[in-house]
Amino acid sequence: MPPITMASDSWGMMCKIEVVQQVHFDPEMSINAVYQSRVGDLSELLDLESREISSTANMQKTSSEVTPRQTMRGHTKSVQGVVPLPGGQDVITCSFDGSLRLWDLESGAPIGNDWRDERDVEDEGVTITGVMAIALSPGGKTIASGSQDGTMKLWDIKTGKVIARAKHFEHVGSMCWSLDGEGLMSGSRDGRAGLWMVKRGYDPKWHTGHNSVYAVSYSPDGTMIATSGYDEKDGIKIWDVSQHLSQPSLNHLHYPERPKLLTTIEYDRMVWSLAWTLDGKKLISGGNGSIRIFDTDTWQQIATLEGHEDVVHAISLFPNDRLLASASWDNTARIWDLDRNLQVGPSLNHDHFVNCAAFSADGKLLVTGCDDTNAYVWDVHAILKEAGLEDLLSKKPASKNKLKQKVYTSSHGASSTEHTSRSSIDDKSFLQVCDVSINDHKIK
Repeated sequence: MPPITMASDSWGMMCKIEVVQQVHFDPEMSINAVYQSRVGDLSELLDLESREISSTANMQKTSSEVTPRQTMRGHTKSVQGVVPLPGGQDVITCSFDGSLRLWDLESGAPIGNDWRDERDVEDEGVTITGVMAIALSPGGKTIASGSQDGTMKLWDIKTGKVIARAKHFEHVGSMCWSLDGEGLMSGSRDGRAGLWMVKRGYDPKWHTGHNSVYAVSYSPDGTMIATSGYDEKDGIKIWDVSQHLSQPSLNHLHYPERPKLLTTIEYDRMVWSLAWTLDGKKLISGGNGSIRIFDTDTWQQIATLEGHEDVVHAISLFPNDRLLASASWDNTARIWDLDRNLQVGPSLNHDHFVNCAAFSADGKLLVTGCDDTNAYVWDVHAILKEAGLEDLLSKKPASKNKLKQKVYTSSHGASSTEHTSRSSIDDKSFLQVCDVSINDHKIK
């Protein structure tokens, strides 16, 4: 059976103090238009003609042998991203309703009130802008979020409060932390990528050549970045960022403004999501209906996972590199066996678009975020047991990498990483470049 894709939309992140509104036609927005139009009040950003692109997502739901273990209700608009927290008991979701929420995995119940930035709430209590992506910092103490108005924020998980903000020109829809916590990568709707060296207060931005950047992903060793998006041919680009990591000086003049382009992987359609395996040997991409796997030594395609019938909006890798989950606008999520490149068990059916998916810390549960405003918890262990594939939760021999990464992906390229190492990152140095005043907090 066909495998699945991970999608990550990357939207613009250009540091700026004032909010700059730019409205122009972008073919990439056509697909988001379908999605956003279903949740209501974001129609000003939509192109209704795009409904044709995702028409397959409206087909009737087929019967499934699997039902959710829990349904998480509380958001009032579509759920765009999900990340598990260290410890395996809780997850955080983000939504177009402008909030983040903390949930108990076992009961499916919300923990406390929703998280909102007081600066974005109008008098009536309505949040101005939706949250498109979230990413967990390496130490698991801070969440980065990206919004439709071009704002990126850092949230303290302990308090649920914003501790830092930065402004950008375009939508922020995809983010990825480096393994050591030194860099936070972002993608933009205007085709630019940003690499914030958060400890050094350095934030180079460059135009990738993509019409729009949908996904960004660090290589496990932190020396390369993969970007993807809306293009006629140049679906995936690989960039060398080793010089940005190796410079010990704070003198910004020593850094190259634009990373070196190492190679381009041609793609016949849009690439919505990316994930590097922990061993660094494979790069996985999600497109319009298929998931492709590339050998990172040759950059040649070595496998294709078929089965989805619409956009694969997000993918999530379990850290042992043996299990992949995908979320699609064909109203399904799927689980894949990467040892055999086959689908495991039946599709996980939803009533609406599935925007994100993430494994729990032990891999026994999967959380999906849906267009119907709910998140769902699925029993992966039961599915594997039924298929006689429980061994897929076991780990491969220990990697030579000193830093061990747990990769979770949410829709719109929101991915988060948890690491065994901790880094102390000064929020102030991260945002000084943007001239945004913040409190003296530490990112962990």
